[in-house]
Amino acid sequence: MTNISISKLLIANRGEIACRIIRTAQRMGIECVAVYSDADKNAQHVKLADEAWYIGPSPAQESYLRSDKILQVAKQSGANAVHPGYGFLSENAEFAATCQQNNIIFVGPPVGAIEAMGSKSEAKRIMHEAEVPLVSGYHGDEQSESLLQAEADKIGYPLLIKATAGGGGKGMRVVESSAEFIDALNSCKREAKSSFGDDKVLIEKYLTKPRHVEIQVFADSLGNAVHLFERDCSVQRRHQKVIEEAPAPGLTEETREQMGQVAIKAAKAIGYQGAGTVEFLYDEDGSFYFMEMNTRLQVEHPVTEMITGLDLVEWQIVVANGNPLPKQQAQLSINGHAFEARIYAEDPNNDFLPATGLISYMGTPSTNQHVRVDSGIISGDQVSVYYDPMIAKLIVWDTDRNAALARLRGALADFHVAGLTTNIEFLHQLASNDSFIGADLDTHFLDKHGEELILGQQPADDAILAAASLKVMLDQSGNQQQLHSVDPFSPWSDKSGWRLNEDNYHQIDLVYGSGHYEITAHFRDDGFLFEINNQEIFTKGYISDNKLFLELDGHKSTVSFAQEKNHLVLFRNASSWSFEVKDSSQVDLGQETSANLTAPMPGTVIQVLVADGDSVEEGQALIVMEAMKMEHTIKAHKDTTIKEVLFNVGDLVDEGAELISFEEE
Repeated sequence: MTNISISKLLIANRGEIACRIIRTAQRMGIECVAVYSDADKNAQHVKLADEAWYIGPSPAQESYLRSDKILQVAKQSGANAVHPGYGFLSENAEFAATCQQNNIIFVGPPVGAIEAMGSKSEAKRIMHEAEVPLVSGYHGDEQSESLLQAEADKIGYPLLIKATAGGGGKGMRVVESSAEFIDALNSCKREAKSSFGDDKVLIEKYLTKPRHVEIQVFADSLGNAVHLFERDCSVQRRHQKVIEEAPAPGLTEETREQMGQVAIKAAKAIGYQGAGTVEFLYDEDGSFYFMEMNTRLQVEHPVTEMITGLDLVEWQIVVANGNPLPKQQAQLSINGHAFEARIYAEDPNNDFLPATGLISYMGTPSTNQHVRVDSGIISGDQVSVYYDPMIAKLIVWDTDRNAALARLRGALADFHVAGLTTNIEFLHQLASNDSFIGADLDTHFLDKHGEELILGQQPADDAILAAASLKVMLDQSGNQQQLHSVDPFSPWSDKSGWRLNEDNYHQIDLVYGSGHYEITAHFRDDGFLFEINNQEIFTKGYISDNKLFLELDGHKSTVSFAQEKNHLVLFRNASSWSFEVKDSSQVDLGQETSANLTAPMPGTVIQVLVADGDSVEEGQALIVMEAMKMEHTIKAHKDTTIKEVLFNVGDLVDEGAELISFEEE
């Protein structure tokens, strides 16, 4: 390994990727500088870095996207290099150029390469000249509605509208017919403008059963370039990847080598340096087509690290210092299989709407050579409305795909989050799905199997109710033990529930969802006899850390838990049950929900489609909100009349805020 010239590195990012970069850089002896907004003042990347600098208010446009502020911090802190991570300024050619003008090393590709690939239409032109295979489409500069409609009709349906400056699934729409095109185009342009500041789009033929296979490439400034094999990212929701794996199942060595060489050709066509990803659509017949090139580190890069044994951030730093690639192509090989699951604060039972707020508890699986967790969040941290709601990336490895998939299911079952709704159970269902296990993959996988994967709220069966009741009783016993009497032999110090001339019992009231459970606990010498749903269940057990070890009528098991005040969450096999422990007098079972329209998540109103006094039909679009950089259309729940629209375009709305009131019937 050659000497490292980067001595102090500013990470122009946040969250898990900032933490991930800091750990590698510090291991290499490099000082790390973090930047943070108001929302991130107590974030983990701030605590992990050697020093951290404030760069502005919470909205990314006022902080993490302010290249002037970040460069000012680089100068003030003495950082001689900037790593942009992914997202934010990572593919901003102007930012990279300004770094170079200020003699600050940009840990990324040359400005020209970013510019070439920053426009998807320009990228297609360059790849066409380099004889890289392309899907048919329109990539021109003319953007009038009439021309785009005509080009779309010429290409045929279904087709894909894609923001030319886009990424991460934002600014993309699948259009099934000519009649839908204009509405989809306008929505796509709005989202692209909001996310990237550029509403230019391209149009492509939409393949009906493609796989999304991407090649990790690396190039240095000396003309060397290699590929680090492929990742399959076919399982996507709204064009955002859900689970990624490496290598791609079923890919022949011949196809792998062909794709790898085409990816290297694509990188060399633009004078590439550093880490990049060339993304392909891989069709059923074995043909593949260039889709785009991401000139940055990808979210899913850990699966490549797991099968190659390499640290890609370390490679980025080596290349940024002008050194040759640490290995040549012949020295690279695939070892085993890896998966990455993206754990999000979102509600699969409510169209995956993002959730924000406090993570009251986060317990992760034990990490080792088989299991890795990349996260910028711990218990007590907040998921903010201002940024992506990713909580963590769970990465697993084993010797083959089936073994790695078993590891993934086990690790998901051991990943526990309380305080916010997550997609963990959904991911576990996905990893348990027969078609996924059989590697029957394409980018429409979730469209075909989505309903099988969403189970709704798990019922609270008798065993779970008994476990919750045991936890309540053990807590009460523990609390009593802390209230030491002056006389330890006094009857007031007794913790057995003994009552004079009566059976010793206790009443437990649990609320779960819309259900209210009144459970009677009878004290026994070595446990409790619970009356649950007209059944008697004898239960005993003990608590260690965040685990409840229990025995139900002779059946022993373990349930994990998290608790904050009177809220108890139990975890078992990737499912969770959130109970409120309260007096029955506090439970209002007859309260009806308001018929008025409320915000399902915090966000910004970007379109109001109705006015006071309008008559609307069930399913009619009323308001469009933007949250976590994605658009969400809110529709009428029934035929009714608008009484008053309570928010305007541009207003920031809290979750649960009333958006529209309706006339009373």
